[in-house]
Amino acid sequence: MAKKIASLLLAFVLALGLVPAMAETADAVDYTQWFPGVDTSEHVVLTWLVTGNIPTNQTNEALAILNEKLTAAINAEIQIEWIEWTDWQTKYNLALAMQDGTVDMIGTATDWLDAWPNTQKGAFLPMSVEMLQTYCPQTYASVSQEHWDLCKYEGDIYLIPEDNYAQWTNHGFLYRGDYAAEAGLDGIHSWEDMGVFFQYVKDNYPDVIPWDADGSGSSYSDQMLGGWLSSKTGGINIEGFSVPLFFGASTADPYTLSTFFLEGDALVDFATLMKSWSEAGYWREDVLNYTGDVKAEMKEGLTAANQHHTQTWKTERYNIEKLIPGSDVGFFWFGEESQTLVSLNITHGALAIAAQSDAPERALMAYDLIRNDPTFYRLVNYGMEGQQYYVDENGFMARPDTYLDESVQGVTFNFWWGRNDNLELRSAVVDWEAYDALTAVYDAVKIDYPYGQVVFNTDEISVEMDNLSNVFRTYAPVICFGKAEDPVAYVAEFRQALKDAGIDAAMASVQAQIDAVYK
Repeated sequence: MAKKIASLLLAFVLALGLVPAMAETADAVDYTQWFPGVDTSEHVVLTWLVTGNIPTNQTNEALAILNEKLTAAINAEIQIEWIEWTDWQTKYNLALAMQDGTVDMIGTATDWLDAWPNTQKGAFLPMSVEMLQTYCPQTYASVSQEHWDLCKYEGDIYLIPEDNYAQWTNHGFLYRGDYAAEAGLDGIHSWEDMGVFFQYVKDNYPDVIPWDADGSGSSYSDQMLGGWLSSKTGGINIEGFSVPLFFGASTADPYTLSTFFLEGDALVDFATLMKSWSEAGYWREDVLNYTGDVKAEMKEGLTAANQHHTQTWKTERYNIEKLIPGSDVGFFWFGEESQTLVSLNITHGALAIAAQSDAPERALMAYDLIRNDPTFYRLVNYGMEGQQYYVDENGFMARPDTYLDESVQGVTFNFWWGRNDNLELRSAVVDWEAYDALTAVYDAVKIDYPYGQVVFNTDEISVEMDNLSNVFRTYAPVICFGKAEDPVAYVAEFRQALKDAGIDAAMASVQAQIDAVYK
C-alpha cells in the first residue's frame, strides 16, 4: 500500500510541476518516473481510430519517429486507421459497432461523433480511477473532478476530455472589414448590419458576390437557423442530436425547451428576411446546388463573406490580409445581439478506449505521453522541428521557407482529443491582437455548456428522430436561402410537417431527460 501511495504522489507531483525531465528530449527522459511499476516488457502495436482523409504529406515519416520514441518510452507503437470524410459518420459508427479487438484508441466527441450513443452500445471501455491514475497519471491529475464527472455514464468514466485547450467554434460571418467601413458601419454587430453590408457590396462591387454560399449541404442551414435563434431569442443549442431542433429557451431559462420551431414570429421573421436577401442577389440563384469553395473565393476577392466559426476567422484573417492588404476581415458572431454565448463543451474532443482493446493500459500510456510531454506533443501537433516548424525569435511557431503546401510538406495526425494549452505554441500567422480582443469580449459574456451531465437516450423516439431529420433537411435549406415562394406559408407548412413527424413526443422525451437531472 505504501508503494502504491508513493507512486500516486509522484505522478501527482509530476503533473503539477512538469518536472525538468519533461522538457528534455523523449530519448533522455526516464519514463518509469511517469508509470512507476508498470511492466512494459511486451511490445504492443496500438491502433488509433481517427477521423480524416489519409494524409498525402509527411505524416508517415513523423509517425515513424513517434513510434521510435514510444518504443523507447513504453515499448509500444501506433498505427492509424483513418475514417475518411466521405460518409464519415456512417463509417465511424460502423467501425465501432464491428470492433473485434483490432482498435485500441478512439478519437470521439459528444457533440459530433456520437460518443454517448456509442457508450450506450458498449463500444467504449469503462475506466476506473485507479486505472487512470496508474496508466494516465499526468492527465488524470490535470482534469478536475467536476470534469471527470461530465465524462461518466451510469457512474463509470468512459471519456478523457480535451478540457485544457481554449478554442471557439461558435459560428458567425467572416466579412471584409474594409467594405464594412466603406458602407459606414463600425463593424457588423447584428443581422441587420449584415444586410446593409451585403447591399453595399452588391451595389458597389459588381464582380463580387456578397456571400457565395455553398448551399448544397446541410451545415449552413443548421448554423443559420441556430444563429438566428440565439441572436434573436437567446436560445442555447443542445448538442448530440441527429437533428438541430432542440434548444434551451435562454441563458436565464436553459432547462426549458425552446418552442422556436413550432410557434412565435422569430422563425417567420427569419424566413422573410432570407427571402429578401435572396431576391436582392446576396448569393447565387442556384445556391442550393452550388458546391464552391467559399474560403478560397474570399482569398481571391470573389466574395465578401463566409459563414463559419471563430477558429476559421482566427486563421483566415491573417491569410486574407496577406493576399489582400487592408481587407481587415471581421467577425460577426451569432448571439451577439442577445449576448448569448456558450463555451465549447469539454467533450467536443475526447479520447475513448475501445471496449475490445487488447492493450488498454498501454493505449492510455501512449495518450498520456502525447498529451503531456513536450517532445511527443510537438511532434504530433506541429511535426518535425526544422522541417514542419521552428520557434521564431518572438517565441511563435513558424514555418520554414521550404514549407509550401501542407498537403505535401505537412504532418496531419488530427489530434483533436487531447490538445493542451500548457504546451501549445502560438502561431506566427495569426493576428493575436485581433483574436485576443475578440475573445476578451467572449469571456465577458460566455456561460458554461449547461447540459453536460445529461446523457440523452433517443431509443424510444428513434422513429420520430428519423422522421424529424428528414423534415428538417427538406425544409431548412429552402428557408435559409429564401427559396420559398411564400415564406410565411412555408414556415406554417414546415411546422405542420414537424408536428406530423412527432416533434411533440420527441420534445417531451428530451424535456423529461433534462428535468430528471436538473429539476
